[in-house]
Amino acid sequence: MARLGIHVEQVALLRNGGCATEADPVKAAVYAELGGCDGIVCAIRKGFTSISERDLRVLKEVVTTHLNVQVAAEDRLVNAALSVRPDMITLMSGRDSHESGNDPLDILGHQDQAAQMIEGIRSQDIIVSVLTAPEILQIKAAAKAGADYVELHLGSYAAAASLSEKSDALENLKMVALAAAKLGLGVSVSQGITYQNVADIAAVEAVEEINVGGSVIGRSLWIGMEAAVRDMAALVK
Repeated sequence: MARLGIHVEQVALLRNGGCATEADPVKAAVYAELGGCDGIVCAIRKGFTSISERDLRVLKEVVTTHLNVQVAAEDRLVNAALSVRPDMITLMSGRDSHESGNDPLDILGHQDQAAQMIEGIRSQDIIVSVLTAPEILQIKAAAKAGADYVELHLGSYAAAASLSEKSDALENLKMVALAAAKLGLGVSVSQGITYQNVADIAAVEAVEEINVGGSVIGRSLWIGMEAAVRDMAALVK
């Protein structure tokens, strides 16, 4: 049975777009946990343009489940994440594209640098994950660099234009997730996950955690955060 992580960054984007204190990612995290999620996910970026330093500190204080901080593989941002000692740090691309989601890290092309960074994080007794494309070579590179988890980017699955393409993407997910598990990596997934496709993803045996943001935040506008998370958790579990 997969765990459910709720990504609260889009709430911060609403706040920064003029919704003042009503759109608070910390409040969203509290209601998400009440709705039955297993963890909270947030991303910190250059200039703290979405999740702020205050958000990060308070999230660490109030989250009672599991806090996963996603961060570009850059020393300054990694150090900012380390300063609050989350349960997990997920390394991702340095491209700042939060409006369309997070970009996978090309760990195959930066293996030595990533290995050094991962070693530094793990030395603080913090679990390390890498957001990467669902490709065998990337998975092998993540394992060689010392990561504990891979977070598979499902953008291609979500963007599939036909049932045939979606089926192929799902089969690829199954193959890559199984390969990651055999290499000793934990497997999580994110990007493009909706109430309509999450059941198929949750049925992939090797997937341990599903991280969802936009779909849940969108539904919460109509029925509230707690209820929206409860609906997603029912599909995942």
